[in-house]
Amino acid sequence: MHVRSLEAAEALADALDHPVSDREGLTGHTAVAHWPGLDHFTHDDEKPTWTSQEWATHLDVPSWNHPLAASPQEDRFAIWHADVRLAPVDRQLTGPEWSEIAHRLARAAGIATPGDTNGCRWIAVQAQPRRLDLIANLIRADGTWTIQPDLHRRLMTECRRLETDLGLLQPFHAAPAPYATAPARPTAPSTAVGATAQLAQSLYQVADEATGPLATVRGLVEHAAHRLGPLPHAYGPASEHQLEWIARRLHGIQQDLNTVAADLSTASHQTDPAPARPVPRPTAASARPRSTP
Repeated sequence: MHVRSLEAAEALADALDHPVSDREGLTGHTAVAHWPGLDHFTHDDEKPTWTSQEWATHLDVPSWNHPLAASPQEDRFAIWHADVRLAPVDRQLTGPEWSEIAHRLARAAGIATPGDTNGCRWIAVQAQPRRLDLIANLIRADGTWTIQPDLHRRLMTECRRLETDLGLLQPFHAAPAPYATAPARPTAPSTAVGATAQLAQSLYQVADEATGPLATVRGLVEHAAHRLGPLPHAYGPASEHQLEWIARRLHGIQQDLNTVAADLSTASHQTDPAPARPVPRPTAASARPRSTP
């Protein structure tokens, strides 16, 4: 998720990877999904092929119509923007599949409710390879602000479901769930190697940059820091600096965990050294000194 902004042009330019234009039209291959209320602005047999500037203006209208609407934090940053990307080994998706992803993520994000034509204005753009961008104005047609509770967890859960439904790569799908059962105490070298490999995999999961819990926490901290930056000095810069240091420490912890996991993984692939041959214990007869002639 990106930092919320005041105008849609900034988010749309990021999605398109170039500034918005009043000459470039977004076709159905680019704007793969949008809010259902858009049908009131077009004829029944017409598909919207507005320019990118017209799309940005369309998304900004609620902010202009409701100048007093504000978020629970009392700000006016109403443009919400998130993007989702395929893993490098994932297959290419078709247009309908991108549209399905857009609608499901929009519902998970709270910006789309089935049957609600007066909800958020939103658009899904598939303008860059293997990437989909969702952009929405959180101010509804009635001037109320859209609340997005538990947003990170809801989006992550829906992403995992989409991976399963569309046959995409699921991160660590073959790895055992950490802490699911108490590991048995190793009693043999082979058991110790297996336990070491499992511990390494668990640490990799915790430190993973894409789906690990530390990455999620770090993202929340960085987002809070960006939000505090524009505020007055009494509220913003000092707290922003402190949060940035916390985010850096979290990143350092991720790197340390990855290092430990790599060491454990390397150790688990090494061959166990052969046990030392036992030295025969001397018997009473062999221990008795020989008599001299």
